[in-house]
Amino acid sequence: MNTIFISDAHINAAPDGRDNVQAFTAFLRGIDPSKTGRLIILGDLFDFWYEYNHVVFSGYFDVLRAFADLHDHGVEILFACGNHDFWAGRFMERELGFTIYQDPVTLELDGLRIHFAHGDGINPKDWVYRLFKRFARLSIIIKAFALIHPDWAMGIAQFVSRGSRKMFSPDDPSEGPEVIPLRNYAEKMLASGQADAVVLAHSHYPAHEEFLTPNGKGHYLNTGDWMQGRTYIILENGEFTLVRPEHMP
Repeated sequence: MNTIFISDAHINAAPDGRDNVQAFTAFLRGIDPSKTGRLIILGDLFDFWYEYNHVVFSGYFDVLRAFADLHDHGVEILFACGNHDFWAGRFMERELGFTIYQDPVTLELDGLRIHFAHGDGINPKDWVYRLFKRFARLSIIIKAFALIHPDWAMGIAQFVSRGSRKMFSPDDPSEGPEVIPLRNYAEKMLASGQADAVVLAHSHYPAHEEFLTPNGKGHYLNTGDWMQGRTYIILENGEFTLVRPEHMP
């Protein structure tokens, strides 16, 4: 049984995100539970996520149903929250069977100590974002946001997300500001012997590199992004494969 790592689908409930929703849903439907035992999502699954007590955003329905079906067929789903969905929680856990990680985590999979996270806040220059995230995760802030009508909340989130991508997303992901800090973080983790592999996301730039560890060689992998790059990672029998579009069925 293999494990799939995927991230940065940035599912958008707006009409211009419909093609991405359909393509990602088709990808989930194509996962064979007899071959894949675990799906690890490294954040930014949605462009915006908030859990109202009695409301689920209708534009996410197809994707949520696909996840529920995978869970019902025995696929374990782990979710490391990203900067677009760090409010994930009760609904995903109870209704979809997700295991939620708000912070970086290290687990033993396939005999390897694998450290994984979305990667937001790792860049030393992201101190403003780290303060914002700490503030935004306060229970009083989360409860206060519930007072905003869901339609208005989604509209605000879509406006902010589009503006953020235009301002901060480089034309060439390899030149993005997060590429080097994430690589350096992984190299230090591996060199210190804290993990055999580090899997991150956030930069939208796929990577697979080897670094020295106290026990030999370790792996740094970045899932890239599914929204545009359609890249993801497969772990099987202790071996990693970075899957790019030309390898997809």
